[in-house]
Amino acid sequence: MKLQHRLASPIDIPALTVVMDMAIAGLQRPFLDAAQIESSRMIMGLDRQLVADETYFVVDADGAIAGCGGWSRRATLYGGDHTPGRDAALLDPVTDAARVRAMYTHPDFARRGVGRLILQLCEDAAAAEGFQRLELMATLSGRALYRQCGYFDLEAISDDRGGVPVPLVRMGKAIG
Repeated sequence: MKLQHRLASPIDIPALTVVMDMAIAGLQRPFLDAAQIESSRMIMGLDRQLVADETYFVVDADGAIAGCGGWSRRATLYGGDHTPGRDAALLDPVTDAARVRAMYTHPDFARRGVGRLILQLCEDAAAAEGFQRLELMATLSGRALYRQCGYFDLEAISDDRGGVPVPLVRMGKAIG
């Protein structure tokens, strides 16, 4: 399987939303109960600002979208367009950590290097803009990958904006 990557465009959004829905429903099942998975839909999803900022990647394999994810120079750490509490303020690369955002792998392509590729793309792009650190909000299903890629736990939280508390872990990594 050969992975190819490109920047996402607005025309990709409907297909990306399908991949995200499948990842939320399928990959979290070993870690969350049905109510938590449903609740997580409020705090997860696509942030179209990432596509507009040209910081969101699509990974294709065998003619299908295998995954997607990106990074941001903006203050919001996680959440989709519909998630309350977003902050579009620009970060300072000298003092702030860039954000890794909205990483999703299609369940048919899980554990095949898609997430690692996206993380590397994000790290390289953020470093090229002068960022020295990255932060992300990990789901329990993604935490092991991030640890394997050098991220460390900063803070465990529970987000109940979707009605039922969903456990998450803020993680960080030095880059550059």
